Amino acid sequence: MSFLLGSRNGVAQSARAAGRFVTWAIALSAAFLMTNAVLAQSCSNVPFVNTLMPQPAQLATAPGCMNVDSAFSVASVGYRDTRLDAATDRMLERLSQIAGVPRHLPILKDGSSASLVIRVKAEGDAVPSLDEDESYTLTVTNDHATLEANTVVGAMRGMQTFLQLVQANGATGFVVPGVDIHDKPRFRWRGLMIDSGRHFEPVSVIERTLDGMAAVKMNVFHWHLTEDQGFRIESRVFPKLQEMGSNGEYYTQAQVKEVIQYAADRGIRVVPEFDMPGHTTSWLVGYPELGSAPGPYEIQRTFGVHDAAFDPTRESTYKFIDEFVGEMAALFPDAYMHVGGDESNGKQWKANPRIQEFMKEHHIATTQALQTYFSQRVEKILEKHHKHMVGWDEVLQPNLPKDVVVQSWRGTHYLADAARQGNQGILSAPYYLDQLDQPAAQMYLADPISAKEQLTPEQVNLVLGGEACMWGEHIVPRTIDSRIWPRAAAIAERFWSPASVTDVNDMYRRLAVMSLRLEAAGLTHISGPEAGLRQLAGSENVGALGTLAATLEPVGFGVRYREQHTTQLTPMDHLIDSLRPDPPLRHELELMVDELLADAPHYEKNRSQLTALFQSWVAAQPGLDEMASRSPLLSDTRPRIEQLPELGHIGLDALLYLSSQRAAPSGWAASSTQTLENDKKHVGLTDFVVLDPLQKLVNAAAATH
Repeated sequence: MSFLLGSRNGVAQSARAAGRFVTWAIALSAAFLMTNAVLAQSCSNVPFVNTLMPQPAQLATAPGCMNVDSAFSVASVGYRDTRLDAATDRMLERLSQIAGVPRHLPILKDGSSASLVIRVKAEGDAVPSLDEDESYTLTVTNDHATLEANTVVGAMRGMQTFLQLVQANGATGFVVPGVDIHDKPRFRWRGLMIDSGRHFEPVSVIERTLDGMAAVKMNVFHWHLTEDQGFRIESRVFPKLQEMGSNGEYYTQAQVKEVIQYAADRGIRVVPEFDMPGHTTSWLVGYPELGSAPGPYEIQRTFGVHDAAFDPTRESTYKFIDEFVGEMAALFPDAYMHVGGDESNGKQWKANPRIQEFMKEHHIATTQALQTYFSQRVEKILEKHHKHMVGWDEVLQPNLPKDVVVQSWRGTHYLADAARQGNQGILSAPYYLDQLDQPAAQMYLADPISAKEQLTPEQVNLVLGGEACMWGEHIVPRTIDSRIWPRAAAIAERFWSPASVTDVNDMYRRLAVMSLRLEAAGLTHISGPEAGLRQLAGSENVGALGTLAATLEPVGFGVRYREQHTTQLTPMDHLIDSLRPDPPLRHELELMVDELLADAPHYEKNRSQLTALFQSWVAAQPGLDEMASRSPLLSDTRPRIEQLPELGHIGLDALLYLSSQRAAPSGWAASSTQTLENDKKHVGLTDFVVLDPLQKLVNAAAATH
């Protein structure tokens, strides 16, 4: 069984580390005087358990394994620089947490006796780029491993794989099984977007997100920095942008440089987005002369599409953009800059007589055509500052310059249309993480290359990859991790691994392991929701509330916006904010029920586990009633408190009828089905994730007799 990474500072881990330290202190004992042959024999029977995520391009198992213990050492031969050494140090720190390898090990220059030899040919790109060579090979034999890469970034990707290979050898220690891996990404652009405009996310959140991205081999951080609700970056050329448009919540240029370096040290590009001509209210608060309607403007607190837009007919607008882009181009080293271009509704343009006159004079028939005119002007400005333009798929027009990258958020057909037109593109439509009711499996099976679009090989090559998007309407620092992870790890595999890797059950098996690895790396997608439940329960022991929470998921952002009428000032402190999207129980219950039903006519497989689960639902009601009676924030959850034991009884009854081969009472199946159907309704901004497996049980019990 593979080793599951636990809490970084957990008591159990501390005890294990202490035990390993004692073992290391008596390193002269007979156990550490064994020959290499005996050591190899000691782990030759360890089965390889594949928990890698993303899956490598090519993987073959080999006999034997190498021990990972206090005698572990690493050498760096070939090209070596400070970035490679820092990455190696981070790997050793993780090995210390996983397997008790002593911290702060020296990086040797001579690889003749090292446990792991890292051999890099060259630095690669000084600034992470689209064309970075991220390939590597990793070979593990008896007590020896070799990691080879053409670039430092390739070595970083291989180090993450090496860490994921470490597994427990029973109770005796840790090993890396014998493997031969040849790996490279399927797509060059494997991104994650965070919207810091609607809700500001501190640098600490950004940096731990970058750590998570590095762990799953994502390589583009798309930083959405301007919105109607906030201008989030310091401009020294136009200081009123952040002074009047941010409520004091913005990143200084020094912080931006810190994030860029932090990302580069992990082989991740940073692509900034400055949305225009729409979604620009926060720009216009300080500089209303840029707008298509007279001010004054105020920062928007509500979400959705607002009318404010740049005036695309004034030369002063382009002069302003030119100076601003020049400042940002000097700050962000990446070759690409995102200028948004989405959801500009044209209302201010239609209402402005001067803009309408401009359109007539220049034979611009529609506001969409006027936006195309604007995009062409902005693209020239970016070209002047040596940047490639990226825009949402609204920028896609027949005469769009071929240098522009189209990001599709409205469907694969927009990406395909861009490719047919000769433009590179990236897909985001299926990977919206703000759709909290969208399980990892659904995103995992969505591919940037759509077979139904029937692209030519040349057009397929124009699809650079994809990006998962974390829009910021309903996230705050405490909740953002649980909205991104671990689902983003499944998306990362879709972008990296071969297209043939599509086994959903196996993905969920490995995702459970990867989730714990991400937590150990500092992410709070598990601990954050648990902390929220403790606050709601008013106790460290969440008890029955945890039982209920495991069966629920939050509704999507759109449903929450409609039902709660949220604004930027809405507190994020209800049960919905302490629930995990696609919670583990969803897939676990599906598997258990499917396996039980496949065990007909005995129905023994998983029956005891299912019985215990359903009984826990029934038993939870008194504790939930008590918590709800003293927690106002749980008041909207009371219907779920009543429904949970009903679901437990349905499950228990179904198990009884199946296992005893007794006919269910007349009307039981219809009544149970109606209950399950009623429970599909949104309650307290939550949805049950257990209804479909329960319906399978009801159907099977009704059909058994």
